[in-house]
Amino acid sequence: LNGLNVLFEDGVGAFFKPKLKERFGVHQDDHVLLRSLQARGISHDEIDIVVLSHLHFDHAGGILSKYEAGQPMRLLFPKAKFLVGETAWERARKPHPRDRASFIPELPKLLEASGRLELVTGNRSATLGDAVQFRYSDGHTLGLMLSEIGGNGGVLYSSDLVAGRPWVHLPISMGIDRYPELGVDEKHALLDDIIKRGIRLFFTHDLECAMALPVTDDQGRYTTTDEQETV
Repeated sequence: LNGLNVLFEDGVGAFFKPKLKERFGVHQDDHVLLRSLQARGISHDEIDIVVLSHLHFDHAGGILSKYEAGQPMRLLFPKAKFLVGETAWERARKPHPRDRASFIPELPKLLEASGRLELVTGNRSATLGDAVQFRYSDGHTLGLMLSEIGGNGGVLYSSDLVAGRPWVHLPISMGIDRYPELGVDEKHALLDDIIKRGIRLFFTHDLECAMALPVTDDQGRYTTTDEQETV
């Protein structure tokens, strides 16, 4: 993106201790993100920018090193700037008891200590400028940051607001959404907007589909077409 290697989704990574892996159903032993990058000829130390939609462990754990007994957590991506929405950042620093288990307690301090943290407050960041426009949602978690790339006809990384094709159906929400009715309203407005503008959705929780074009069917319901398989 403008000559930079930018990462928009980081996954859960491999930071969990064995007990937590079992609790949360994480079955991979290796760091899948690093393996995926290597398959495309990219090392994690070549990434220039990491955009974090929020700091739940299944979206931010991938920036951490693999668990090793007796070793402290450390950040991967040694050259990258880490972009986080300010509201999502504050939520991670001071979570509510209801969603505390979704966050990694050590992560905010590691990001601060890196000196490479940029908090984003509006629809653009200092680092990416006009290349990416951000919009925000509070239904899933406060300050969820969505990334729009390319304007009309481009791509929107919708994170956990529209996490996969099933979520395109308006009433569908996650069981861990903080404010599910608000999330549905936000999703409604988002889909109306991007359908008019021909923007594709990039999914984070769809095992079979990486990206699709949202449309409405002959009954006015939201659905998808031009679906692109995951690799």
